[in-house]
Amino acid sequence: MKIAVVGATGLVGTKMLQVLAERNFPVSEIIPVASEKSIGKEIMFKGKAYSVVSYQDAIAAKPSIAIFSAGGTTSLQLAPLFAAAGIRVIDNSSAWRMDITKKLVVPEVNGHVLDKEDFIIANPNCSTIQMVMVLKPLHDKYTIKRVVVSTYQSVTGTGVKAVTQLQEERNGIEGVKAYPHRIDMNVIPQIDVFTDNAYTKEEMKMVLETKKIMGDDNIRVTATTVRIPVMGGHSESVNIEFENDFDIENIKKELAAFPGITVQDDIANLHYPMPLHAQDKDDVFVGRIRRDESQDKTLNCWIVSDNLRKGAATNAVQIAEYLLEKGIV
Repeated sequence: MKIAVVGATGLVGTKMLQVLAERNFPVSEIIPVASEKSIGKEIMFKGKAYSVVSYQDAIAAKPSIAIFSAGGTTSLQLAPLFAAAGIRVIDNSSAWRMDITKKLVVPEVNGHVLDKEDFIIANPNCSTIQMVMVLKPLHDKYTIKRVVVSTYQSVTGTGVKAVTQLQEERNGIEGVKAYPHRIDMNVIPQIDVFTDNAYTKEEMKMVLETKKIMGDDNIRVTATTVRIPVMGGHSESVNIEFENDFDIENIKKELAAFPGITVQDDIANLHYPMPLHAQDKDDVFVGRIRRDESQDKTLNCWIVSDNLRKGAATNAVQIAEYLLEKGIV
């Protein structure tokens, strides 16, 4: 099975290749695709060197699946060309997420919506993925009415330029700027651009994508997304109001039984999720699980996940695994 990775030299593209190898996805040949300036550059996959090629050469090679992580503009331009050639596209950008003709998929949550008609499949926003992983089993059991989320997001979510900015600022170097403000020793309450309603695009992604993935427009969501000077993963403080009352121990059992979730909730031993420990892991970690004492039938929790893995690369590879498992490819 040939697999193309579009944006193979970027932060997430590199992680895609790593995850494909780690999960032993049955790849017969990797076809790395990147911008013109990277054509001919060699990347390594499972000890073998592959040359970066143009998108035209990638389409001509007829891979079964193309995993895209090259930005929305590139995805809008190239994904339809790959799909027209009969290649299944799994796209990590925001380009297709809210297109009503495209599926937005977290396999553990709504993988069942995929079928043979799907040639462009959207990978959700990183902060949305980790949240809906926790929401799904709780919604099935107690029915969610409203979600209030504040995020604490890693600089790795912005890319190499942001990582460089943090490292240079930490070392007293004036260099490239990915953000409009200093990020080291600071917190920036803005991720992506502001929209007409005074929310950022990242905040509205969480609102709209959650409803689409969960398949329920009745869930009300409000979000504040914040960039913090860490690497390793995104963290979220989530307040969830239910239709039905719950028992905390049952909540923990429901979460622990859900595939891809690890409950870390032992406050007596100061054991709770942190990006320092979530880095390079595929699970979504949840802890600080407690009742909201200000309101009935409401829960507070803390969710952490490696945004480059489950928040991007791992989820995309899991979609590919699902397509293979169901005989769609």
